[in-house]
Amino acid sequence: MTVDDYIANTPAEVQPILLKIRAMILSLAPEVEESIAYMMPAYKTYGKPLIYFGHNNKHLGLYATPSGHSQFEDRLVQYKGGKGSVQFPYKDDIPYELIEEIIRFRIEENKKLYLKIC
Repeated sequence: MTVDDYIANTPAEVQPILLKIRAMILSLAPEVEESIAYMMPAYKTYGKPLIYFGHNNKHLGLYATPSGHSQFEDRLVQYKGGKGSVQFPYKDDIPYELIEEIIRFRIEENKKLYLKIC
């Protein structure tokens, strides 16, 4: 399965949301590796997981590892989630600006880890 397949198999009303998140990731991290992992779209930069996202019946699941969520904890507190995940209900506006900030943070975090190793 590809990310295209994954998105194509979601409800039509959800596809624009998933396509927008995907386009945001690809734009912010042109060198990103895109695949399917844990049965959802998965992205890596510098050989490390960057972010995952997935469709659920009532929400968009975003998985930016624990650090990606702890860094934005004060702004994510209104959403249901766990240590490394957050749920954005489809009935509410998707916070694209916040998601972009999380992605940018994770890109820089992976870059710093990569530079430390090299």
